[in-house]
Amino acid sequence: MSLLEHRARLRMPSATTGTVMAVAAMSTIQLGLALSVSLVDQLGALGTTGLRLAWAGVLLLALVRPRLRDFSGRDLFACALLGTVSAGMMVFFMLAVTRLPLGTASALEFLGPLAVSLCGPGRGRKRWTLLAAIGVVALTEPWHGGIDAVGAGYALTAAACWAAYIVLTQRVGDSVTGLNGLAVSMPVAGCIGLLVAAPSDLGHVTWKLLGATLGLAALSAVLPFVLEFLALRRLTASAFGTLMSLEPAIALLAGLLVLGQIPGFAAAAGVAFVVLAGIGATRTGGRPAPPPPDPRHAVAPDGEHTAAPRPTATGSTW
Repeated sequence: MSLLEHRARLRMPSATTGTVMAVAAMSTIQLGLALSVSLVDQLGALGTTGLRLAWAGVLLLALVRPRLRDFSGRDLFACALLGTVSAGMMVFFMLAVTRLPLGTASALEFLGPLAVSLCGPGRGRKRWTLLAAIGVVALTEPWHGGIDAVGAGYALTAAACWAAYIVLTQRVGDSVTGLNGLAVSMPVAGCIGLLVAAPSDLGHVTWKLLGATLGLAALSAVLPFVLEFLALRRLTASAFGTLMSLEPAIALLAGLLVLGQIPGFAAAAGVAFVVLAGIGATRTGGRPAPPPPDPRHAVAPDGEHTAAPRPTATGSTW
């Protein structure tokens, strides 16, 4: 590999690109939730989630075709953990919303990315995190619903899975080439989702429902997981966690445009807070570029190391 090719591979994309990917991922998730309402009525929450995860695993395996011999044992373990927390994040949230109001469950689940944001360095970033937290509480208005202890436990477990998902996605994305890590982790998530859903909801599956969940998996599982996977290569984990506060705002906007649901003053103020926090996270959340390679260790096209050019008396090179 030439020195120029080596530098091109190490060049880091901008934080703005990562932000666009993260927002696009959240938008496709909200669209998928809106489209899955009729499926939940027929398959149940766990059945819909399990089939969506299973199809996502099949699609990524078919499209990426990872080779296990290219993975180290540590990378495979990280991918398996990522698949486990991905399934937990979706399954436990669906269990939570069967016992809690959606706003209450969303507010509790956001504690996961909020914790990741707070663990990031810098006081300025913590200010954006606090602003995002205020906005999410204003958006979801959790005080309007009662708290079921079991439902709260499910939501907090989903929050822990979400935090682990952010950290592990960045870890796998940094150590495994391309989308291979995601293509290994998603089948793990699909197997777990099917095991959880099989005892209760999969007895109602028909060919028509299988086709519908396949389309739903492509839109609201494969696409957002890929976009988030790529976004976390461009953003710090704490900045990504802050950006996740935009998801309730995107859901509110979808309700306004698609369902004609007009937000109240608190929700509108919450949108303003999370948008400001998202802008702040974008401006300060880019991952630093790695240092340029030492020219003294440049790699020649034939794979042999070459010495650095000797400077002349005037400081120029040969």
